[in-house]
Amino acid sequence: MRVGVPKEIKNREYRVALTPIGVHELVQHGHEVFVEKTAGEGSQILDEQFVSAGAKLLDTADDVWGTAEMILKVKEPVEDEYARMREGQTLFTYLHLAANRPLTQELIRRKITAIAYETVQLPSGGLPLLYPMSEVAGCLAPQVGAHALLKANGGRGVLMGGVGGVANAKVVVIGAGASGQNAANIALGMGADVTLLDTDLDKLRMSYWRYNNRVRGLASSRLAIEQQVMEADLVIGAVLIPGAAAPKLVSNALVSRMKPGSVLVDIAIDQGGCFEDSHATTHDDPTFEVHDSVFYCVANMPGAVPNTSTYALTNATLPYLVALANKGWQQAVRDDHSLASGLNTHAGHLTNAPVSKAVGIESVELETIVA
Repeated sequence: MRVGVPKEIKNREYRVALTPIGVHELVQHGHEVFVEKTAGEGSQILDEQFVSAGAKLLDTADDVWGTAEMILKVKEPVEDEYARMREGQTLFTYLHLAANRPLTQELIRRKITAIAYETVQLPSGGLPLLYPMSEVAGCLAPQVGAHALLKANGGRGVLMGGVGGVANAKVVVIGAGASGQNAANIALGMGADVTLLDTDLDKLRMSYWRYNNRVRGLASSRLAIEQQVMEADLVIGAVLIPGAAAPKLVSNALVSRMKPGSVLVDIAIDQGGCFEDSHATTHDDPTFEVHDSVFYCVANMPGAVPNTSTYALTNATLPYLVALANKGWQQAVRDDHSLASGLNTHAGHLTNAPVSKAVGIESVELETIVA
């Protein structure tokens, strides 16, 4: 199979979809890998490293998209890339279609076989291709939140760890999944007073032992969220429903009652965000104000640490990528139900029910396409 890796063009997106290790693995299986020149430089991976691993360099994104049968990306195609997609092409990347009706329509119109990293789901419910970037985003959230808390950046002027005789910052993390647990861990390491909310009591029990009861775990409810958010200096939204739009858990009215200069970081922004006032921002202009609070809603947070993120992503995606290249997408998804759950569009049809509900486009049964 001809596998193409174009350079990412989303705002300050420095990740690349494949490392030289991944290139070598595909080439050893008899496939051709075409990489756009300088695609890896943002992740500190030079063209020479790709070539040494067996890749062929192409000058432009048009060349890569025009040559490859399967396109491997990090982020969803942006508008400038729509015209490059060809009917029958396989696209393997993060898509987050529940928050992106225009892209959903384009994938359907152009009859792309689109497999989304974030909806590949194990029988246990785990999301193996979302997990590593959730870890990264979770680790970043307290860091960017602490930066936004600085008075010069519009925040309350509160130090996360405090000093002797002064209360530590209060950090509230909504959602105890991969990103939430990592956010709690980093916030705790920065010396904050951390509260973790979730409806899954097993996750809260796990956090109890993981953090030796130093993170306060509370069963999530509307009242619990309201009480905790009102007291918070920093709120981190880390709620995810696989493939679906994130639930809105913090209303505009609640934000209006928060402490002046409080900060809200929405990790769920790729799925539409879990705060009512959230809208996607960029690394160039990451924050905006709502009432007297600061929102941070960058939609590609892991792109800020591309070296770490790129290697973590390839570690997770490579086994699935090899299966897709070796078998073709049809046989690969028939053999692996987890991979089949990643199929979002094919041959002009939407195949993901949660996305269908979110964007208002009728879907077909996944089993019909797989069969």
